[in-house]
Amino acid sequence: MGAPEDAKEPGAEAPARSGPSPLRLLLTRVRPHRGVLARAGLLSLTGSAAGLAMPLMAKYAVDAFAADRSPVTPLIALTALVLAGACLSAYGRYLMARTGEGVVLRARDQLVGRIMRLKVPAVDRLTPGDLQSRVTSDTTLLRTVLSSGLVESFNSVLMLLGTVAFMAYMDVTLLGVTLVVIVGIGAVTALLMPRIQRAQLRAQESVGAMGAALDRVLQAFRTVKASGAEERETAAVAEAARHAHDRGVSVAKWSSVSDVTMMMSIQLAFLAVLGVGGARVASGSLDISSLIAFLLYLFYLMGPIGGLVEGWTGLQSGLAAVRRIDEVESLPGEPAEGFGGLKEGGGGPLRVTFQDVAFGYGDERAPAHKGVTFEVPAGGMVALVGPSGAGKSTVFSLLERFYDHDGGTITVAGRDIRDWPLGELRASLAYVEQDAPVLAGTLRENLLFAAPDTPEDRLTEAVARTRLDTLVARLPDGLDTAVGHRGVTLSGGERQRIAIARALLRRPRLLLLDEVTSQLDAVNEQALRDVILELAQQTTVLVIAHRLSTVRHADRIVVLEEGRVRTAGTHEELITSDDLYRELATTQLAAVAGTAVSGRSS
Repeated sequence: MGAPEDAKEPGAEAPARSGPSPLRLLLTRVRPHRGVLARAGLLSLTGSAAGLAMPLMAKYAVDAFAADRSPVTPLIALTALVLAGACLSAYGRYLMARTGEGVVLRARDQLVGRIMRLKVPAVDRLTPGDLQSRVTSDTTLLRTVLSSGLVESFNSVLMLLGTVAFMAYMDVTLLGVTLVVIVGIGAVTALLMPRIQRAQLRAQESVGAMGAALDRVLQAFRTVKASGAEERETAAVAEAARHAHDRGVSVAKWSSVSDVTMMMSIQLAFLAVLGVGGARVASGSLDISSLIAFLLYLFYLMGPIGGLVEGWTGLQSGLAAVRRIDEVESLPGEPAEGFGGLKEGGGGPLRVTFQDVAFGYGDERAPAHKGVTFEVPAGGMVALVGPSGAGKSTVFSLLERFYDHDGGTITVAGRDIRDWPLGELRASLAYVEQDAPVLAGTLRENLLFAAPDTPEDRLTEAVARTRLDTLVARLPDGLDTAVGHRGVTLSGGERQRIAIARALLRRPRLLLLDEVTSQLDAVNEQALRDVILELAQQTTVLVIAHRLSTVRHADRIVVLEEGRVRTAGTHEELITSDDLYRELATTQLAAVAGTAVSGRSS
């Protein structure tokens, strides 16, 4: 089938889908750590609760001074409470921070594992920068919401109730005045929370978009410089950065309004309590020490209320992060058995049959295959030729099951390709891509990438057969020399030879070669052509090429045009019987001779 409809780009607007709520997803991630979190929360709560007794101890100290008694006992108790509360709170916060790091690590492991198992159509619709943002910044927010969003919010609720209880013990009338002011302004704050949630989600999406814009430039850094496009691309990334800045400012604006509103509620409550309490002290119905203690509790109330506001804001950030992470985890993935290290294939060459195969990529492009039918015998070399866009590379994508065909039948060794376990199928194939990607690391790591357990003698043999021995000889550390990001220190021809050597070490039953000699000089092309012909005697080789020199010795040539098989045969048969093949062959020969040929044979 083509690209699945649900393989949407994360962060893009999409219809709501059924499934667990973001809060439930967040709690699912926290559940394995609930024991440690409970201990951390209890320690933090105990430490904070010790502080609740401080205003009461202060009242006793003031009463002792007023009664001309010694204040030593209340002051000692006050000091002990301060020290004990600080130690308990510090250890509780450490446990929460450590647990938060564990949650982040687990989330990153799961997310990276999921990304590696995603189907190719899903990844084709993503941007690397946005994916990196989800693995880095979004997972980091889980730590924040774990501490300030859940545990601290729960503790703040308990501390708020405890503080209110002590305030009621001090004076119920003043408590009523306090609650009237705070509840009224708190209702206003609650109206701001949905705006904060929306602003936070948009801010995280814009950071991902900025990462995608920067990644676009870095992936084609040399092309940008060679095209003199630095200023345009700088402006594009800067525009994305400004967009992220504006979204971040929006979050800061609404968060600041929320924080100031709650702070104002405490200040207004202080003024109201001071006025009413002062009048009651003057009338003799309230002790001055009780008013002082009540005012201390009022200021102490700022902590729990601020914790609730911060926790709610952090919770919204965490829920937005969980939603973005879950978007990736909900994309279609390959079965687990198709993931991980694959052992080299065993057995003889594979026979491949395409029977009336239809396939489209699911976008605005025309179908890539419109009833493709051909056969690749077990053993020997078959070449696929045709104009650009004829559907040649799609054949390889379908054989590797990067995509699933929409109609028709593909069989490998007489077995429907969908009946093959994915790991077994890919272990039997080796695929040399046209751009011959090289990963950051050493030359040895790149050569052994598909067959890490290869003995040294086989590695040496593959290096010699692909004429990489001269490269190894001139590198400062030989095979253990770092090749740079994406093989930047290597030439295009060297990267192609590395890719071919990597495929040889795999010992595949079916070798897929996509324009593998396009960047080679004549000498190295001839050498690798001989290697390919030698391999064709041991395995099945299916090659895509535009160079006549690569395909003329193929046992069979399949000519594709506009998603269909136009004709098939040997070079000698096709050069005389098919106009398109004759044009392709003549153009190539003319290019080799350095002349220009135009027009198509009639």
